Amino acid sequence: MSSDTRILYLVYCGVAVAVLKEFNVVVTEPYMDEPFHVPQALAYCRAVLLHRVFMFKCNLALLRLTTTLTLFALPLVLTRLLGFHQRRRLPPKLAPSIEALVLSTFPIAWFFGFLYYTEVPSLVSVLCTVVAATQNKHWFAGLLGIVSCFFRQNNVIWVLYAYAASQLMRLRFKRGHGGLHDPPALGAGPGDFLRSITSAPKVLPELLPAFTPYAVILALFGGFVIWNGGIVLGDKSNHVPSFHVPQLYYFVAFAAMIGWPAVLCGEGGPSKIATEVILRMFGGKRRRLLTIMISIFMGITIQRFTIHHPFILSDNRHYTFYIWRRVFMLHAAVPYLFIPGYQACAWAWWVRVARDQSLLQTLILPVLILPTLLPTPLLEPRYFLVPYLLLRAQVVDVQPYGVVVEGLWYAMINMATTYVFLYKERAEVGRFMW
Repeated sequence: MSSDTRILYLVYCGVAVAVLKEFNVVVTEPYMDEPFHVPQALAYCRAVLLHRVFMFKCNLALLRLTTTLTLFALPLVLTRLLGFHQRRRLPPKLAPSIEALVLSTFPIAWFFGFLYYTEVPSLVSVLCTVVAATQNKHWFAGLLGIVSCFFRQNNVIWVLYAYAASQLMRLRFKRGHGGLHDPPALGAGPGDFLRSITSAPKVLPELLPAFTPYAVILALFGGFVIWNGGIVLGDKSNHVPSFHVPQLYYFVAFAAMIGWPAVLCGEGGPSKIATEVILRMFGGKRRRLLTIMISIFMGITIQRFTIHHPFILSDNRHYTFYIWRRVFMLHAAVPYLFIPGYQACAWAWWVRVARDQSLLQTLILPVLILPTLLPTPLLEPRYFLVPYLLLRAQVVDVQPYGVVVEGLWYAMINMATTYVFLYKERAEVGRFMW
């Protein structure tokens, strides 16, 4: 099995190199956000000892290669993250699992792995932080967490996730953990959540020693925010924090549309997940009442907190421009028509993730998604990259045929988006991209 996956890994890397070469042949000048990143990187590259000693030629192709190299690392770290959630023995280091290879072709990660963007390096640094924490290497996780924050300042949230995920799994399987109430998620209710919160102080003495490295990161991050005058490093005018509640709904819908094989291809197949979602939304009077109350709340938040960002209204080089104009702006009622779908998608993911986890394990990711997505005013699929893969990694029972379907689905998306970007440039518009 290991030799087979090594061959697949080599194929994965070979295809990535071929795609990178085509990007460099066709897109010879920095594109979209690259003009903001490349000049600074080239200036630094020409100044460092690496260039002076080894005479590396600093150019756009080399910079894009550094991003693609992180794409090579993605299957290796995803294998360890999946192994943590699935509680399986890890394969040899250079033999990533087939599921990890499939997830490494996730369209957002794959596409931006060939441009000089920070998406994939940020993702890999976050996942490495989580993996190190799950292996109880907390000081190393803290160091990796600092690295991740250089790519994206809000990655500090995922540093906290790394700590929380590692500790909750440890407490779950440790006998005599001091009385933390953390029952299986599928059978839990609101009362269980309250009991979990009230019982948390009992285990704080046990949790605090491992938290020390992460406390150092929070202190350093707080100092940075004070020194910088805010979280954003760079163009603050176009990154003003907001209260964008519908962004959470867009994420859930995006996760369901792009990750439907993982949602539908679990034990029992599509019929089982559909039955469970229907029961949770309409199974009894209390459930129906809850669904109505949630729908009303969502309607109010859509009405009050939908943001028509200037970029999404003007930049017709992104798919979201057309989705926004041709779907959400088709009629004033359209955004509200998606409310039942948002709820169904959220319940579907909850059922899939909660099937093998405790209540707090299932809740920690949605809770930490809030401070990462709520302040972002622009509908941008790149913002969903880290949350999606952390969510998908928690689904432990995707059937083999489901992994194959997922791989084919990603491949179709990747071929289409790459083809359009490279070969369907429009003179007055430019290249279409995520």
